[in-house]
Amino acid sequence: MTWFVLSLTAALGLATADALTKRFLSDLAPYHMGLVRILSTAPWMALALLFLPRAAPDATFWLAVGAALPLELAAFFLYMKALKLSPLSLSLPFLAFTPVFMILTGRLILGEAVTAGGAAGIGLIVAGAYVLNLSRVRTGFLEPVRAVIREPGSWIMLLVSFLYSLTAPVGKVAILHSNPWFFAAVYNLVLAAVIVLIRPVAGSTAGANGLFSRPVPMLLIGLAAAAENLAHMMAIAQVEAAYMIAVKRLSLLFGVLYGAWWFGEQNIRERLAGAAIMIAGVFLIRWAQGG
Repeated sequence: MTWFVLSLTAALGLATADALTKRFLSDLAPYHMGLVRILSTAPWMALALLFLPRAAPDATFWLAVGAALPLELAAFFLYMKALKLSPLSLSLPFLAFTPVFMILTGRLILGEAVTAGGAAGIGLIVAGAYVLNLSRVRTGFLEPVRAVIREPGSWIMLLVSFLYSLTAPVGKVAILHSNPWFFAAVYNLVLAAVIVLIRPVAGSTAGANGLFSRPVPMLLIGLAAAAENLAHMMAIAQVEAAYMIAVKRLSLLFGVLYGAWWFGEQNIRERLAGAAIMIAGVFLIRWAQGG
């Protein structure tokens, strides 16, 4: 398959895993949602590791993995919390802010210039976020902005985007000291191991009864998440990462559509329009970065 088809497959797999997680695991605490999701995926990643190109990771690889893990754990559980608390169409689109934060942190920390294309992309993403709640403008021009603050899943996913903007460059270091396939598989397996190990100190066990008594949802979530990971790895081997990630962001649109179809979420036209504008901003930022 071509990188574009693989990237679309990754996007659909991610959106499907998110929708299934919300549909079947929302009665659990965010930690337990994450535990079920990651353990549903881990066997497939372990199996894939047997057939993927091997790597000889050095100390830098493991240092990068260790540095990224605390941020990744925080982002993962916040992601689960956002899925639990809010409509898909008002939470997932805010993942489009990750490249915005990467540009801004590059500017603040490294003094990198923001190109005209990058600034325009940021503008589109912010405008798209406004359009997500455009119907609220009838009660005031700033009401769509206030709606983001009032909707917990929206601002939580904004925080997730910021954390991803920090883990992305660290993950790139790990990839440079191994390969994309090995990193993705090992990173997921290490993440799963850490999530299991912290279970005794993860807080309340309320809602954890029968945690693994959902074999069909677990199988479906694991398959969707594994398909996303494997398609991601195969696509990124065929094309520059920026192109692949930009196409994969179409998962935001798929997520909004799942919200309408499966959960009966309202105002879906404006939310689709907002998500589409935000994705256009992501494409523009990637283009401005020279692919």
